[in-house]
Amino acid sequence: MGEQTHTQQILPEPDSKSQPETHKIESPAEPNALILHPTPPTSAVPEISHNPSKIPIRPPKIRKLSSPTPIPDANPSFSSSVTLTTTATLTAKNRRRSASQSSRALPPQIIKPLSINNEIEFALSHLRTADPSLIPLIDSHPPPHFETHDPSFVALAKSILYQQLSYKAGTSIYTRFISLFGGEELVRPNSVLALSSQQLKEIGVSGRKASYLYDLANKYDSGILSDDKIVKMDDRSLFTLLSMVKGIGSWSVHMFMIFSLHRPDVLPVSDLGVRKGVQLLYGLEDLPRPSQMEHLCEKWRPYRSVGAWYMWRFVEGKEGGSEGNAVEPLQRIEQQHQMQFMEPVNGIGNLG
Repeated sequence: MGEQTHTQQILPEPDSKSQPETHKIESPAEPNALILHPTPPTSAVPEISHNPSKIPIRPPKIRKLSSPTPIPDANPSFSSSVTLTTTATLTAKNRRRSASQSSRALPPQIIKPLSINNEIEFALSHLRTADPSLIPLIDSHPPPHFETHDPSFVALAKSILYQQLSYKAGTSIYTRFISLFGGEELVRPNSVLALSSQQLKEIGVSGRKASYLYDLANKYDSGILSDDKIVKMDDRSLFTLLSMVKGIGSWSVHMFMIFSLHRPDVLPVSDLGVRKGVQLLYGLEDLPRPSQMEHLCEKWRPYRSVGAWYMWRFVEGKEGGSEGNAVEPLQRIEQQHQMQFMEPVNGIGNLG
């Protein structure tokens, strides 16, 4: 009675394809029989080990980085053509990427102002060859001169003060304006901000123009603009940035770039004098629109500023003006047109 007996049960041999792997203990009496281990008497639920290392974990998926083994194609020539096409496409993309990176690595293009030595001679030689219709104008007028060197802040402030005024009235107000600072060389953004609107009103500056001067001075004071940045900036970026200043529109930006910075390739498509000159030069029935101006004057690149200068002279001569009485071009333009500087921007494409 005290001896514990083992119950043997003969089970069919498990199917290795469908049953999980088990440990077998062969019985000495019957080698093919399985002896089951006794189950725990208190619970039928199998014991779960608390050792984390023995918990079965599903292995993570590993993304195969290597290209799959190519499957043999029934048509080797087709497979070869596809491979060559893919290789050519990748090569072209790499070349474009390399070219783009190389272009970004290049230093910015150096802009030569028209006031440096021999630049006007290069411009006139180019215009004679590119547009023979300009030859009579070039021969009958002296070459243009771009010699003003006012600081950019002073030039922009001056352009604001001359808005919608004759040259005489604008000069009078500007003279009183610089007297507030003790001279033109002392006109600074911080000194303009120190002036009250009443002080500006007393010298003839309207409240609207005063707000324009304050906005210009604030952009200098905050570092958005500076004389050094303006000189080094390309035409397109400069046009965009200056157009953000209140009271400065596309026409005034063009005039500033030509007569203050002496930029060589600026086409003021909204200027009445330049449009009239192009009309007379090419015998057009109507004034050319800005898009027509760009098309007609494309051959003048990269010296469209000089071409525009000759258009002003051309119209001046047709209207009976004389070279002896002609004033400096920027002053004459301001006096003749009396244009608003708050005009809509005609597009950055006019610059470059």
